[in-house]
Amino acid sequence: MEGGSTLQEIQRHPCYDELAHEYFARMHVAVAPKCNINCNYCNIKYDCVSESRPGVVSQVLTPQEAYQNVRKTAAILPRLTVVGIAGPGDPLANPVQTFETFRLLNQGMPDLQLCLSTNGLKLPDYVQEIIDCGINHVTVTMNAVDPVIGGKIYHSIYYRGKAYRGEEAAAILISKQLEGIKLLAERGIKIKVNSVLIPGVNAGHLVEVTRAVQAAGAFSHNIMPLIISPGSRFERDGHQAPAPELTLKIQEQSAAIMPVMRHCRQCRADAVGLLGEDRGGCEGQVGLPVYSQEEREVELLRLDAELQARRSHRQSGGTSGFGGNGVRIAVATRGGGKVNLHFGHAKEFLVYEADGVSSRLLGVRKIQAYCNGTAECDEDDGKGKSFILAETVDLLRDCRILLCSGIGTFPQEALRKADIMTIVTKDDIDTALGQYGRFFTYFTDETSNINKRKEG
Repeated sequence: MEGGSTLQEIQRHPCYDELAHEYFARMHVAVAPKCNINCNYCNIKYDCVSESRPGVVSQVLTPQEAYQNVRKTAAILPRLTVVGIAGPGDPLANPVQTFETFRLLNQGMPDLQLCLSTNGLKLPDYVQEIIDCGINHVTVTMNAVDPVIGGKIYHSIYYRGKAYRGEEAAAILISKQLEGIKLLAERGIKIKVNSVLIPGVNAGHLVEVTRAVQAAGAFSHNIMPLIISPGSRFERDGHQAPAPELTLKIQEQSAAIMPVMRHCRQCRADAVGLLGEDRGGCEGQVGLPVYSQEEREVELLRLDAELQARRSHRQSGGTSGFGGNGVRIAVATRGGGKVNLHFGHAKEFLVYEADGVSSRLLGVRKIQAYCNGTAECDEDDGKGKSFILAETVDLLRDCRILLCSGIGTFPQEALRKADIMTIVTKDDIDTALGQYGRFFTYFTDETSNINKRKEG
């Protein structure tokens, strides 16, 4: 039987559904160490356990080890719905390990959704294996459809026993990516395309990538800001990550053509948990409750109900779309649709735009955590913490409101000086967006009216 995706599968997939990422968890199993292309922004040999980016892992597993880890993790993490293979190299450059892992999971844990993330070079060669293993979703990383631009991104590829470089390498890679997307889409597999936004290289070109992958059959485009890998060619050449405004601008252009993912975390290749949460090695933790398969199913149905209630609330309250310019609001959350994270614990903020009637997610801003949530949050050590706080304030400078469950007086004052109002609350995110979006819109309108009357 050919592959396909039901509505429930998509709504339980944290990478494919914006709201689902706050309720359902994913797990990446690192069984694919080799890669067949050399990207100028990548260096998979570098590993830091505190870093979250594609290609980073702490340990490469055998298929059997990966399968057993998934079984143990699902027993203590009942919200786990998706298992993927995303590296640390390319899964299709390691076909034996990759498909053996997927076969074990498909046979032993058929309730899980299976995902494959690939650069797409070998995608046309493995269409049937993907279908036979029950893989529901495939993500293809595609950064250009013009070989001239691609030649600036890819140093080389290794294809069918031969190495290719520059524009020739890019031309082969692009051809195989589009061919593979088309073949899988025709067979009912859901395809998401990831693109790395590289200022000065492909920023003005990504809208063409959007058009090409939509025509080939992809259903979602994820435009991700460049992360410079230590030791990579781009680091040596001095490339910089894009500013949030540039990322948003390119996403907006592509969103006029097809759905664009805005909640991506650019996860490690061994990430476990909710998006934004890497609970690596949690299968080895002791003292956690263990769920039977029946209890797991009950918990998943409970999460389904919570998610559906939130969808209904959004639709009835008009927050499912966005009708105009509003205030940008940063939110500290650990998931569940609530403002439930202390400023000092936050490693990222969700940034929304809200006008009091509707709202939309603009994206995710990653930061270094400021403190450990103790009284130290009220202090300025004059060293690393001051630098971290300054970086955070600068990254959120376009936001007027920050919502969190707690914050120290020193960071709160630093935000105030940057004209960012901090509000401590434990409300639902949608409720808070509506309430404070209305407040800010009303306040702005009244200020504007007062100024007009003064001028008159």
